[in-house]
Amino acid sequence: MGQVIKVGMADLNICTVPDSLTTLGLGSCVGVALYDKVTKVTGLAHVMLPSSKEISNNSNIAKFADTGIDETLRLMREKGAKTENIVAKIAGGAQMFAFSLRSNDMLNIGERNVKAVKKKLSELNIPIIAEDTGLSHGRTVIIDSNTGIFTIKAVGKKLKEI
Repeated sequence: MGQVIKVGMADLNICTVPDSLTTLGLGSCVGVALYDKVTKVTGLAHVMLPSSKEISNNSNIAKFADTGIDETLRLMREKGAKTENIVAKIAGGAQMFAFSLRSNDMLNIGERNVKAVKKKLSELNIPIIAEDTGLSHGRTVIIDSNTGIFTIKAVGKKLKEI
């Protein structure tokens, strides 16, 4: 096993065998793991918000589903990944707080993040082959570049590998 590279909030990174990528504390954020099954080039984005077009301070491209996924893919291609070989696994998008105004879509940031990630991956023709999203608990994830296994840890829950 190589080194485990940490990806912060509103951050992204890539790696190759034998390294892994991890991100901690996915609440309403979504961890987007991209994996080239042939080259094993691996990417992980910690998406915090759905769209860079909805906010004026959008200089951190890793923060948003639309720009963060594009940048992760660009970096992966630089390392030899081919879009047609890439699959996605996603986790997070929880509803961490209860709101009395459940009908207000702006408060459901986790759900909005998941929808935005799915829309962007669909536009890029990257299939989502596994996901662990929604509910009301936070997650920590790690993606292994050798196997493509996406391990999800959550307090009080069984360890999950997808």
